[in-house]
Order: sequence, then structure tokens, then C-alpha cells
Amino acid sequence: MYLGLDLGTSGLKGVVVAPDQTILAEATSPLSVSRPHSSWSEQDPADWIAACEAVLAALGAKVSLQGVDAIGLSGQMHGATLLDASDKVLRPSILWNDTRSAKEAAELDADPRFRAITGNIVFPGFTAPKLVWCARHEPELFGRVAKVLLPKDYLRLWLTGEHVAEMSDAAGTSWLDTGARDWSDDLLAATGLTRAQMPRLVEGSEVSGGLRGDLAARFGLRAGVPVAGGGGDNAASAVGVGVVKAGQAFVSLGTSGVLFAASDAYQPDAASAVHSFCHALPDTWHQMGVILSAADALNWFAANLGEDAAVLTGSLGALQAPGRPLFLPYLGGERTPHNDAAIRASFLHLDHAADRAAMVRAVLEGVTHAVRDSYDALTGTGTRIESLIAVGGGSRSDYWLKAIATSLGLPISVPVAGDFGGAFGAARLAMMAANGAGAEIATAPQIAKTIEPDTTLTSAFAEAHARYRAAYSALRGLT
Repeated sequence: MYLGLDLGTSGLKGVVVAPDQTILAEATSPLSVSRPHSSWSEQDPADWIAACEAVLAALGAKVSLQGVDAIGLSGQMHGATLLDASDKVLRPSILWNDTRSAKEAAELDADPRFRAITGNIVFPGFTAPKLVWCARHEPELFGRVAKVLLPKDYLRLWLTGEHVAEMSDAAGTSWLDTGARDWSDDLLAATGLTRAQMPRLVEGSEVSGGLRGDLAARFGLRAGVPVAGGGGDNAASAVGVGVVKAGQAFVSLGTSGVLFAASDAYQPDAASAVHSFCHALPDTWHQMGVILSAADALNWFAANLGEDAAVLTGSLGALQAPGRPLFLPYLGGERTPHNDAAIRASFLHLDHAADRAAMVRAVLEGVTHAVRDSYDALTGTGTRIESLIAVGGGSRSDYWLKAIATSLGLPISVPVAGDFGGAFGAARLAMMAANGAGAEIATAPQIAKTIEPDTTLTSAFAEAHARYRAAYSALRGLT
């Protein structure tokens, strides 16, 4: 069997997977976020350990963990977990959605070396600017930093005693030479750090260490069970849904939206706010467009109407051409392609004919246009998207998927119900580490249905997207 652990922001999930990749057991343990000041977002790493202990105990009550041959890790990216020379945690971990270091991020991004070497904008949520913030605001603590670990890699330290990161997660720090898949000494020096303060790097499908004997005895596993490198949450999820080779992609309609495409080449375009990261598999990269409000926009509108989002979308009938009303889904700013934290959401071109159904369609179309923005940004770098799988809560709306398929001109595959997230991808990476397998075992899930584009509406969606882009340009200066 193979164990996958996914350290999310709201909880830690574990799955035990059989050799045929069926899920034998799963368990979760909740986590909370501390926000002691505006724009701050932190977690105590001790809570991650407690959650992992609870999940391992719950899984062990369902199946014998003696049969586990390897463990894989997935987790929230970008968090700064600071340790002293004795591996003591120096302060709460600063999370991916903490924006206190916006000023420091802008300063680093103004240094052309960062985009040139990492292939990405330095976003406030990334790891490097958080350390610059610490140097300025907590200098005594910064002087004691011996190691900087990402969240899942602190879990690895507890499991194995090893300081190790893997490529997909390390690519989100602003310290990795993403093309060379190695730390950049120049970028580390620019933030007052050295390679000695970084964890050792492995590929996600490689062994990073062995399970400590005391933990093995406590939870009924075998001592020394290999722990795979694993992956950042989106990369591990991609392994879970079989998006591991060039041409394969998934669209996630969760609270935020993600268009994720695998690539066999490193093709960055930082100016478009596309994330160009290493994938969790060797010699593979991925690109990702991020939409900050996807299903969140629909849920916001539904809540204001006092209605259930599924009821609103389920009553729309067949796909229609976009009407005059436009919705820009920038409730909390936008990432790809604008990197605009100040822009906010808008309804435009409402008239007497704009009833509830028209406004619901406008919300779905607005997110659809945002997905198209990401598609254009990704394919503009030369990345191919030939197959597309839909995941996330919004993928339950056939109307929404039909709109996206029509806008992109691509059929969208919808998996059968099941869990193909980060924990499942981490278990697959564990299988690879244990058996020497590769991308061939990361197959696509069973497909329940395929949503085809409506070619009669292609030009209507293209025209609406052009109006959407023009609306952003017009509103940007008014924020």
C-alpha cells in the first residue's frame, strides 16, 4: 500500500492507496489560520504535526499500516517555516496568502535577476520576500535562521529527520533557478541567505529519506519506509488527475480557479503573471494561470440572492450566447494575466432586460473569460493544451463547462466522482519512489462524460471576451 499526505491550509488529509490505485482508507484533520494583524496569515507548525498524528491514527484504525511501502507528501506552497540550528521553530509559519511583504516583493521583483532566473514575478505570497520582511522587522530572529522549510517539508523533517524540498514546491520560493532545477546562489544572496540555509533538493518521485523508527513503532508502520519528495499542492493534484505530459491540462473551478498545463520544456513569461514552475516529475515543468475568484464569485452572488449556487446554475437550460451584461470577477483582485491586487469586481451594461438568469449567466461568463485569459497567456508561451480535465466544485455545472469548452474551443472531460486531489497524487509519487515507476502510472481517471464546445457560439464568446478585456482596461484606472 501507499500513503499520501496532503497538508492543506484548512486541514491535513491522508489516503491509503492499493497497488491498483483504489483508495482503501482516508482521514482528515482540520487546521485553522491565525490572522493577528491585517494582511497576516500564519499557522503554528506544531498544529501540522498534531494533525498528521491524528490522521495517521485514524488511518491505522481503518487499515493495517504495516503494508505501507512508501509515503508521499503534498502541501500548500510558499509558506516560510523558519528553524534555528537545533530545528526549533522560531516563529509561526508565514503562509501563502499572507501579504505583509508586498513592499519587499515589489523591491525584489524590480531586480531583473529574479524574473530572469525564476521565470516568475516575485509575488507577495512567495517565500523570499517574507524573509526580507523578517530581516527588517524581526532582525534578531532572522539572525538565528539556520533552515527555511516549506510547510510539507517541515512535516517531512518530523517524519524522517531530513531537511529536503522538491522541485515543484521550491519553484514557488523565488530562490530556485527553475530551468536548472537548483537553488540560485545569487538570489539567495540578494535576500541575505545562503545555500546552507536551504534544504537539499530532490525530484518529487525520488526518495527523500526513511521513516523514523519511533514514529513507525507508534503508528504501526515499518521503520525506514521511504518518503518520496512529493509535490506542491497543484503539481501533486496534477499527478492525481494524470496531467503529467505536454499537451495535458486541467481546469479547477474551486474557490479560486486554476488552469494548469504540463510541459516538457521550460517556457517562462513572467510579464503575463503565468506561474512557470517545475513539475513534480523529472525533466517536466508546468505552467499555471490563477484566477483569484472562480466558484467564489458564483457563491458570493448566490449568497446575496439568498439562493443555492447549484439551483441558480441548474435552472439555466442550454448554453446561450453571452448577452450585453458583463461581470468582471475580481472580488479580491486578479493574478493572471494582470497581477492587479487593486482591481475589484464589476457588473457592466445592465438594463431593464437583465433579470436574475441573465446576471447568473454573466457571472459564469465572467469567470469563463478569466479562464480564457489564462489560456491565452499559457498558449502564448508555446505551451500546448490538447486535452482538458475539469475538477473542483464548479465542474458540477454543465452550463459552466459548456461555456468554457466553447470559449477555448476544447472538449472538457469530467471524471467520475472520486478524490483525485493532492493526497492521491502524493500516493502516486510514493508508488514511483518505491517501485522506480514514472509518469506512466499517473493515468487519467475514469471519465464520466465529455463536454463538447458549441461551435455555433464560438464567435459570440470571442466577441464577449474582447469586450471583457476592454472593460478591464477601462476600469483599471478607476480603482
